[in-house]
Amino acid sequence: MAKASDVKNGNVLRFNGELVQVEELLHRTPGNLRAFYQARMRNVKTGKLVEYRFRTDEEVDIARVETNNYQYLYEDGESLVIMDNTTYDQHNVPKRLFGPSVKFLKEGMNVIVAFESEEPIMASIPGSAELEITYTEPAVKGDTSTGAMKNATVETGAEIKVPLFINIGDKVKVDTATGAYVERVKG
Repeated sequence: MAKASDVKNGNVLRFNGELVQVEELLHRTPGNLRAFYQARMRNVKTGKLVEYRFRTDEEVDIARVETNNYQYLYEDGESLVIMDNTTYDQHNVPKRLFGPSVKFLKEGMNVIVAFESEEPIMASIPGSAELEITYTEPAVKGDTSTGAMKNATVETGAEIKVPLFINIGDKVKVDTATGAYVERVKG
């Protein structure tokens, strides 16, 4: 067991039987009262925000979390199969851990997954992905209004908005967090 004074931002704690990640930890020393740590933590599974005041000598359980790079291999029902790039071990990770950005995940992409004693608890994909356009309407001749966008489908099946000059077969860079078009990829 560690003391509250050992906790740092980003640590994952076992708190009230749940895993929470510390987002912000402030040391407070109000006037003539005892010092304490004001913690803002997010539940790893539900995403719910938890606020708590720890006494400086209060015991906390810091979870041992291993975060690593993995390669996404394929989809298997409600989970994704990933492979450790060094040991070639394969793991099944629930799709929900990746959040809405999972729709931009392409086979062979590198992902980051955090495990707490063999159980995957957090997962993320790169901030941007280069994807090929598989379907979009052709641009209407003469429609050159600045900033005009049209719908397009990328190779993963996700729908995004792209500028009018993008055609089927073009590769585009997509922001995986927002699903927004970033730029056309040359080559």
